[in-house]
Amino acid sequence: MKKSDFHFDLPPELIAQAPLPARSASRLLIVGPDEAPFEDRRFAELPGLLRAGDLLVFNDTRVLPARLFGRKESGGAVEILIERVTGTHEARAQLGVSKKPKAGGRILLQDGSIATVLGRDGEFFLLRFEGAEPLEKLLVRLGRMPLPPYIARDAGTADDERYQTVYAREAGAVAAPTAGLHFDQPLLDELRARGVESGYVTLHVGAGTFQPVRAERLEDHAMHREWLNVGAGLVEQIRRTRARGGRVIAVGTTVVRALESSLQHGEVAPFAGETQIFIFPGYRIRSVDALVTNFHLPESTLLMLVSAFAGRERVLEAYRHAVEQRYRFFSYGDAMLVWPTREAAQV
Repeated sequence: MKKSDFHFDLPPELIAQAPLPARSASRLLIVGPDEAPFEDRRFAELPGLLRAGDLLVFNDTRVLPARLFGRKESGGAVEILIERVTGTHEARAQLGVSKKPKAGGRILLQDGSIATVLGRDGEFFLLRFEGAEPLEKLLVRLGRMPLPPYIARDAGTADDERYQTVYAREAGAVAAPTAGLHFDQPLLDELRARGVESGYVTLHVGAGTFQPVRAERLEDHAMHREWLNVGAGLVEQIRRTRARGGRVIAVGTTVVRALESSLQHGEVAPFAGETQIFIFPGYRIRSVDALVTNFHLPESTLLMLVSAFAGRERVLEAYRHAVEQRYRFFSYGDAMLVWPTREAAQV
């Protein structure tokens, strides 16, 4: 299968540059199984589309303010985007700089703190942040929210709240699990009142989620690594849901990645560690029955995952419908509720 098989034309004006005033005010495209007509709904209608006994699984990762600014000792400006925190004082990062620094080079941050370049890891730099202050505290003090590259503006104070889910609690991501951005507390309360349960995984989304697929053959693409935790409590929730005939619904592609990475003998099992799983058509997703997700970039690994779940032609047809109906795309955009096609379920 080729990268170009996942291309679609997107007018630039449909890329959402800011969130709507209310989280749950976004639109929701229902992509039913097989030939079911598409339904244009509002996200606030989600509770009425689910059943008592269903289980929504969320990613409770919390986005770090992972963008830092400084200067090389020679004076050149440097922008640091933390890709992942690897230790109390160490991280892997992308550097925006005119001339790439060598190992041993130092970057002076805005407050005088120092980051030393330890070396390279492919296209990323390995950095050590000097001093006694842990890196996560330094980021909270100096960092800015790392908005995705397709949002053509600087992060503002409103993004500190809105580029974060209302249930975020485990700090470590440098990009938001954006399907969860549509949920506000009143919507969560209504879901609970209707008997829809909530469960949580943690998957720390890395900046690698925005890396393009450079290989034309999907089999040649090297997937980025992300850390996740699927706890025993969630595994038991899933077991009980299945036993009573309820459905497991993933809120976002990161939840699917986490659950599929934890499978043992076809069943979700407790797991903590890294995943490099690459899900594209030909892979059968077994851990969930439905998926809430945003609209993703053309030729992206996220679009490929959704296509593995519901079928490439069906998903691209839904994207064409979304473009025609002027849905808002990407992180601050609208959402889909996707059910699998018969074809995808039988792979």
